[in-house]
Amino acid sequence: MKRIGVLTSGGDAPGMNAAVRAVVRKAIFQNIEVYGVYGGYAGLMGGNIKKLELGSVGDIIHRGGTVLYSARSEEFKTKEGQQKGIEQLKKFGIDGLVVIGGDGSYRGAKALTEQGYPCVGVPGTIDNDIPGTEFTIGFDTALNTVIDAIDKIRDTATSHERTFVIEVMGRNAGDIALWAGLAGGAETILIPEEKHSMEEIAERLKKGQERGKKHSIIVVAEGVMSGVDFGREIEKLTDFDTRVSVLGHMQRGGSPTAFDRVLASRLGARAVELLIEGNGGRAVGMEKNQMVDYDIIEALAKEHHLDLNLYKLSKELSI
Repeated sequence: MKRIGVLTSGGDAPGMNAAVRAVVRKAIFQNIEVYGVYGGYAGLMGGNIKKLELGSVGDIIHRGGTVLYSARSEEFKTKEGQQKGIEQLKKFGIDGLVVIGGDGSYRGAKALTEQGYPCVGVPGTIDNDIPGTEFTIGFDTALNTVIDAIDKIRDTATSHERTFVIEVMGRNAGDIALWAGLAGGAETILIPEEKHSMEEIAERLKKGQERGKKHSIIVVAEGVMSGVDFGREIEKLTDFDTRVSVLGHMQRGGSPTAFDRVLASRLGARAVELLIEGNGGRAVGMEKNQMVDYDIIEALAKEHHLDLNLYKLSKELSI
C-alpha cells in the first residue's frame, strides 16, 4: 500500500482532528503518502482531494470540528455515486481509505468494501451509538459539555425553586442523557431504551417537593421527545414552575478532552496498521481499554446496547 485517503463524514465530533492527525502521521512514519478527502463523501465524488504532509495536521489535535470538513450526501447512497467515488480514488492512486464518522459513514465504507475497495471505519460521533466499541470519539467531550451545562442550570434552578428540563442530543441512543444525568445528579432521566410514565415522573416530583426539595433537574434524550413538549406535560400534571433548556449543537463543539484525544490517536493509528496489513473492510474500537477490530459489515448488522445497569443506578440514587 503506497497511498491512503482519509475522510470525515456525518456530524462533526470533538477529536476527529486528532484522529486525522494520527492517520496522517502514522502513515507518513510508515513511508505511505496520505491524501485528505475534503467534504465527506460528497467531496470524494467531486474529487476534492489533496495530499497531506506532516505540517498539514500540525496544531489541530486540540481543535474541535474537522479540518477536512463534512457533508451529507444522498447521491453517495446510490451505486452510481459510489462508482464516482471509486473512480476518484483510482484517479489519485489511493489504495485504501480511512473513514471517520458514525453509522451513516460506516454504511458508505461498507458499500465501498463490498465493491472491493478496502476501507477501515473509525468511530467518530458524540452519540456513542456505534456497535463494537464501548466509546466513540467525541462522546466524552460532549458529555462534559452537558455536565457543565447541568451544573450551571442547577444554580439558577435552586435560586428560583424551579423544575428544569434539559434536552440533550444522541439521536436514538440515550448514552449522553444517561451518563450526563447520572454524573449531574438529575432527578429523572429519560432515554429511548426505556419506557417512561408521565404520571410516575410527576408523582416522584411531587414527593420530592413534599419532603422539602426546592428544585429538580430532568434530562431528556432527543430520541424520546422534545424537551419543550415534555416540559408542558410536566406543568399540566404538577403546576410546577418549569423551564426548558435545549442544549443543541453546542454539544458537538469545543476542544476535545484528553480522553478523546488519546482515543482518537489510538484508533486512527490502528486503522492505518490494518490497511498496511491488508485488512480492509474492518472497523476499529475499544473494549475494556483494549483496541479491537471487527468486520464493518457484520458490525452494522448489530445493535448498539446501552448499559442499563447505569440507568438502574441513576434511579436508585435519585430517590
